[in-house]
Amino acid sequence: MERTQFIKDAVRRLLSEIPPSVTILAACKTRSIEEVQVAFETGINHFGHNYVQEAQAMIPNIAFKAKWHLIGHLQRNKAEETAKLFDCVQIIDSSRIALELEKYCSKLNKIMPILVEVNSGCEENKTGIYPEELNQLVDVIGTCQHLLLEGLMTMGPRVGNQQDSRRYFIETRHLFEQLQSKALPNAQIHILSMGMSSDYQIAIEEGANMIRLGTAIFGER
Repeated sequence: MERTQFIKDAVRRLLSEIPPSVTILAACKTRSIEEVQVAFETGINHFGHNYVQEAQAMIPNIAFKAKWHLIGHLQRNKAEETAKLFDCVQIIDSSRIALELEKYCSKLNKIMPILVEVNSGCEENKTGIYPEELNQLVDVIGTCQHLLLEGLMTMGPRVGNQQDSRRYFIETRHLFEQLQSKALPNAQIHILSMGMSSDYQIAIEEGANMIRLGTAIFGER
C-alpha cells in the first residue's frame, strides 16, 4: 500500500508541475504490472521498456490501453518482437536496425513511429549516433515505407553534475530544429525526448516535450 500511495502522489505532483505540452513517459524497467497500473490509473498513458523480454512478460498481460515505447538498445534479433509489441521505438541508432525493423513492420503492414537516438556528447560508452551521422541515417529512414520518423531522443551523462546535461540537450534541440526545417519523406518531426528523473527539469528548459521518468514515479528499485 505504501508503494501504491507513493506512485499516486508522485504522478499527481508531476502532472501538476510539468506543462501539459510535455508528455511524461514512465520507464518501467523491473517494475510490476501492479505498479504500472497504478501509474496509468493516476494519469500516465505512455510507458517505456528497456528490454524486449520484459515487455513480452508485461504488455500482453495488461488489461488497459496504454502507449508502449522501447527506450533501450534494440538488437537486430529482437526486431520482430519489437514490431509486434511496441507503439514507438525511441532508440534507432543505425541503418541496419532501421532496415531490420522496417522488414518486420512491412510484414505486419504496420507503420511504426520512431525516434533517432543521438549521442550528442559523442561518448564512446553510450549508444546513439554521433551528430554528424544524423543526416545519413535520416536519409535511410526516408526510404522505409513502414517507419515514421517523429523526432530525436538523447540521454544526458550518467554521472556528474546535473547541469552537465544542459549542453547535450541544447545540441540535440538544435539538431531537432534542423530536421523540422526540412521536407523529409516518411517523417513528422514533433517529439524531442530528453531528460530522466535526475535532469528532466533542465531538459524541459531546453525544449524537451517528452521526458522519461522511472525513479521519480516509482521510487527506488
